[in-house]
Amino acid sequence: MPVPLRLDPVRETLLLTLSARALDSRAPAPILGDAGAAAVADRIAEDTGYDFRKLKLKPSLVTSTALRARKLDDVVRRFAAAHPGAVVVDLGCGLDTRWARCRPPTGVDWYDVDFPDVIELRRRYLPDRTHLVAADVTEPGWLQVLPEDRPAVLVADGLLPFLPGDSFRTTVRRLTERLPSGELALNGYTRFAAWAMKYHPSVKALGIAAAQGFDDPREPEHWDAGLTLAEEQLLTRAPEVAAFPQPLRALTRLVALSTGLSRQGARILRYRF
Repeated sequence: MPVPLRLDPVRETLLLTLSARALDSRAPAPILGDAGAAAVADRIAEDTGYDFRKLKLKPSLVTSTALRARKLDDVVRRFAAAHPGAVVVDLGCGLDTRWARCRPPTGVDWYDVDFPDVIELRRRYLPDRTHLVAADVTEPGWLQVLPEDRPAVLVADGLLPFLPGDSFRTTVRRLTERLPSGELALNGYTRFAAWAMKYHPSVKALGIAAAQGFDDPREPEHWDAGLTLAEEQLLTRAPEVAAFPQPLRALTRLVALSTGLSRQGARILRYRF
């Protein structure tokens, strides 16, 4: 007998991104190719009776979710290769299979951080060799588990719009104060993109009102967190767009002609501290 999942709408977004990565893995030309996500989604559907079809995922969300995950994976792999004793901190990790995709070298410590009930799901469905931190990422207490003397790469995939007020910048400031050096990588929603996201059919189906974002990629340099912009990737211009299905591929290439419009879509921002 299936046991239904009991997740509030914010936590339920982890199933939205999981489903997007699973659907991408089954595409004729996958962007991310995350077969592990498909396996986890299948197990959840079987165990809980969860109907992923209700999320109403469109090709644009599937491809953008897969592409931003791929680009963030690249940041983690490069950092881990350059810093053999590094720390990886995945903020709001949900049920992302990033550790399995990146397979960091021995000596790299990986911390997956999310709400306690989400971490319980990870224990059940993702037996990765990571440190599981059951905490609200905006609360300061959990940072004490992180080593203070090793470089770190911080990843925030899809987290920014769902945190209230200035809690994201406060969290980043606390992290950079504790850690000696490293990088922060996130998909950087503009204010308009964060506002518009709540009208996307998949997000609307969960009843979520996303809100937080920033327009200028250099704005975080003024958060008193010691951040310096290292890279802005406009994903409309990524070579992987060639694998998008039509007519999405043609539309994406049209948007790519405008930097302003491209920033309203998907972008990956990387900062050094």
